[in-house]
Amino acid sequence: MIEVTPELLTRHDRPGPRYTSYPTAVEFTEAFGPDEYADRLAAAAHRPGQPLSLYVHLPFCEARCSFCACHVVVTRRSEISHAYLGRVVAEAALIAERLGDRRLLVQYHWGGGTPTYYPPDVLAELHRGLLGRFELADDAEVAIEVDPRVTTAAHLEALVDLGFNRVSFGVQDLDPEVQRLIGRNQTEEQTVALYRDARRLGFKSINFDLVYGLPGQDEGTLHRTLDTVLTLRPDRLAVYSFAFVPWMRPHQRRLDQALLPGTEQKFALLAAVVSRLTGAGYRHIGIDHFALPGDELARSAAAGTLNRNFMGYTTKRDTEMVALGTSGISDVDGAYAQNHRRLASYYQDVDSGRLPIERGYRLDRDDKLRRYVITELMCNGVVDLAAAASRFQVSGPEVFAAEIESLSSPGGLVEEGMVTIEGSTVRATELGMLFVRRLASVFDVHTARRSDDRPVFSKMI
Repeated sequence: MIEVTPELLTRHDRPGPRYTSYPTAVEFTEAFGPDEYADRLAAAAHRPGQPLSLYVHLPFCEARCSFCACHVVVTRRSEISHAYLGRVVAEAALIAERLGDRRLLVQYHWGGGTPTYYPPDVLAELHRGLLGRFELADDAEVAIEVDPRVTTAAHLEALVDLGFNRVSFGVQDLDPEVQRLIGRNQTEEQTVALYRDARRLGFKSINFDLVYGLPGQDEGTLHRTLDTVLTLRPDRLAVYSFAFVPWMRPHQRRLDQALLPGTEQKFALLAAVVSRLTGAGYRHIGIDHFALPGDELARSAAAGTLNRNFMGYTTKRDTEMVALGTSGISDVDGAYAQNHRRLASYYQDVDSGRLPIERGYRLDRDDKLRRYVITELMCNGVVDLAAAASRFQVSGPEVFAAEIESLSSPGGLVEEGMVTIEGSTVRATELGMLFVRRLASVFDVHTARRSDDRPVFSKMI
């Protein structure tokens, strides 16, 4: 593992986007609403042969983990959670109507919340309702996120029968004390037993979600978690930096900040993860993903065809995405459209036959060019700026002159050893890939223009 000085961490472990989109959701505005989204869907309908992804947000959980930054609804009242599913199917019908013959999905993903909050028969009913409006391609990626605390072998058996071929386990950390501090009591035995059930049932790919930087974590607790994980050997791992954003998620204020790892300790945790996983044969992908060499994600990364969207890293390149459910964000025809986050607002629009859009953003040509550049850096660590400008029909050497000057100036990322520039090609070094969010931010004009001092993003490490 390369050495990183405390001074370097101090300079570059600053708040910044994770770039699951560009521009980020911070730039979304209520000036973009249901009518604008309807126009984008109508335009997308004229590209029937193009790939399409569908994300389904199922926000319900029985309890809220104190570390969580996801959009969730905590309730044990089944009448509330079951009323939601009919609205999701109704929203699917609204979207499918506007997409015309464009119904074929190459990527289909259920996230949350906790999708397996619902019993297997209810999930089957939802699946049938959605596939009454859309169709899965023969080689579609059909994925679901599961919580081992509430997921049973019967859930997994039903999901396999429905055609789900990828499953992601929420693990976070297996240490009992760390779990206690984040309000997530999940025994190692629960996780291991469910993993073995998934292997027995033949899921094509199994992912574990881990988090580093949690309260009470140190290298010892993390290594013990990794010992178990590497014994099981899932196909993929997503190892996320803990996003401490109490201004956005007030429940995180319950965490004792004194128990959070400091900057140097948190980087040591990241270094331990990278060292253990790459030493065990996993390929490090992007900022936080790891995959075995034979996994489709690793093969895509090796070929330089990796992509990144609101679901994270994906092998599905250049796919437009429609999202169902509260807070879901669609990416269609050069625009982002986000659904209402409040249940009542979402229900009111869907029940009235309106697309439940709360806000969105229409990308201009410069946005699309910068999105491409940032995505290439985040996914593949290299981009040819001249080729990128030509791709979007933008000419002139001055397009990225300011960015090149920033990177090349004294104290810039070239001098820091994070990036090299050869002609118009910008390439992240091994060190630069650890700070690739920082590199990507150089090309982010929206974040640079923000004058509001209120905190928005989590730190980059």
